[in-house]
Amino acid sequence: MKVIVSQEIERACPEFVGACVEAQVVNTQYNEALWQEIEAMGERFRRELTTESLKDITSIAATRRVYKACGKDPSRYRPASEALIRRMLQGKELYQRDTLVDLVNLASIAYGYSIGGFDADRFVGDTLTLGIGREGEPYEGIGRGMINIHGLPVYRDAEGGVGTPTSDHERTKMTIDTRHLVVLINGYDGDEQRVRKNAEYIQELLRKYCQSDGGSYFIYKKRGQA
Repeated sequence: MKVIVSQEIERACPEFVGACVEAQVVNTQYNEALWQEIEAMGERFRRELTTESLKDITSIAATRRVYKACGKDPSRYRPASEALIRRMLQGKELYQRDTLVDLVNLASIAYGYSIGGFDADRFVGDTLTLGIGREGEPYEGIGRGMINIHGLPVYRDAEGGVGTPTSDHERTKMTIDTRHLVVLINGYDGDEQRVRKNAEYIQELLRKYCQSDGGSYFIYKKRGQA
C-alpha cells in the first residue's frame, strides 16, 4: 500500500505526519481482555480529563485546527478520537462492534489521534491519497448514511473516499471476515515520535488480540520530507 499526502493537505498542515500499519489478522466478535483495557482507560480519563480539557490534548487540538483550516466546524463534525473520549467522560459506554473495531478505537483513545481501520482487500488500487473533501462529493459514513465531507481531510483510493477523521466509509469497513488490515494514523500535530508509538501500540494490540505477528508500518509525510 502506498500513501500520498496531497498539496492541499500540505498547505493546511505542513507539519502532518502519518503512519500506515498493515497486518494479517483474525477478527472475533468480542474479546473480554481487550474490553478490560478499554474500561481501565475510561476510568483513568474520567479522573484526569473533562469534556473541555480533552480539547487541549495536542493530537486532538491539532486535528480541530486542521478542520478549521480546511473549512469544517470541528464542534459539528467532531474528530472520532474526541468523540470517543467525550463519550467516555460523559459516563456512556462505547459501542461494542468486534475485536478489530474495538481495538482501533482503543488505539485512537490512547493517543488522541483519529485513526482509520480498513479491510485492505476492499480498496481499489494500491494507492491512497490524502486530500480534502469536495462540495457534493458522495460519501457513506459507517452507520451514518450519506455525510457531507466538504472541507474534511479524506483518504481516497482509485474509486473515491474511504476515510475521514470523523467517519470511515461503508465500502472499505472492517468486518468479522477481515483478514488483511490497514490502519492509518493521522498526526496533524506533527509529532512523529508519538505517531510511531501509536503505530507500535497497535502492533502490540494486534499480537495480543488478533492472532497476528503485528505486521509492519511506515511513516508518510509531505513530499520532500524523508
